[in-house]
Amino acid sequence: MLLELVFVFGTWAFEPIEGELIANPVPPADEVHNTQALGQLLYTDYFYLFQAAGMILLIAMIGAIVLTLRAREGVRRQVIAKQIGRRAEDTIEVVDVPSGRGI
Repeated sequence: MLLELVFVFGTWAFEPIEGELIANPVPPADEVHNTQALGQLLYTDYFYLFQAAGMILLIAMIGAIVLTLRAREGVRRQVIAKQIGRRAEDTIEVVDVPSGRGI
């Protein structure tokens, strides 16, 4: 997040028509789409609140994962090392069944 802030403030540039932008801060409605206007509003006026909301959601997501990930008794766990280390000779048995007799 710190690196992102460095990029934002490090590449900050003023428009050459700065005086006009100060006098008329909102462009006409027919020139700006809704998504562009919403993005400008979120990333300029409410930038810190937007970042704080993102951090709160990240902490909530980590908390939900920690609360639901617990050891339970009597539950068989997956052992990936045993699955990968399994050989076909240990698990498959080829049986020659005579025709018409069954097993």
